[in-house]
Amino acid sequence: MLDRRDFVARLLVDRGELLVVTGLGTSTFDVVACGDHSLNFYVWSGMGCTAMVGLGLALARPDRRVAVITGDGDVLMGLGSLATIGVKQPGNLSIVVLDNGHYAATGMQASHTAAGVDLAGTAKSCGFRHVVAVSKPDAAAGVRTMLHTQQGPTFIHARVKADDQPRIIPSRDGHAIKYRFIEASAKQL
Repeated sequence: MLDRRDFVARLLVDRGELLVVTGLGTSTFDVVACGDHSLNFYVWSGMGCTAMVGLGLALARPDRRVAVITGDGDVLMGLGSLATIGVKQPGNLSIVVLDNGHYAATGMQASHTAAGVDLAGTAKSCGFRHVVAVSKPDAAAGVRTMLHTQQGPTFIHARVKADDQPRIIPSRDGHAIKYRFIEASAKQL
C-alpha cells in the first residue's frame, strides 16, 4: 500500500500549470502538505461533488490539464459523476482516488471499498479511456506523467494506507479560494 502523503507529493512535484481540485478532508490535507498553490481548488463541505467540479473545469478550460485528487468516500458518494465523465470524455481530466477503505473524515468507519466495491472497475464500465490501479510507490512517476500528458478521461485508483497523517489545513474561505483560483487559472500558458 502507498503512503498517501508521499504519493501525492510525488504526483505534484514540478506540477507546472496543472489545475488541481481536491475533495474535502484528507486529500486536501495531502495536497496542501506539498505547499499551498493558487492553482489548487479546495472543495470544502461538498462530499460527492469533487469529480463534477473537476469535470466542469475540464470542460470550461479544455486548454488546461485538470487533476482531481480525492478519496474513496467522496467518489462513492458521487458514483453517478463517473458515468457523466465517461459520457462527456474530457481529454484533459484525470481523477486520482486515494482509497484507504475508510471514511477518514468521520471517524475511520470502513467504506464500501473495504467490502469489495471496485472503483476502478466502475470507472472502466463508465467509459473512462484509461483506468489504472496502483499500490506501489514506484508507480508515482508513471501516474504523474499521465496527469500531464495522457488523453483522458483517466482514472487512477491508488490504494493507500489507512493511517492518520497530520492535518495541514489551508484557507477555508471559499470566496478567497475561488477568486484566487480564477485569477491564477485565467493566465495564458
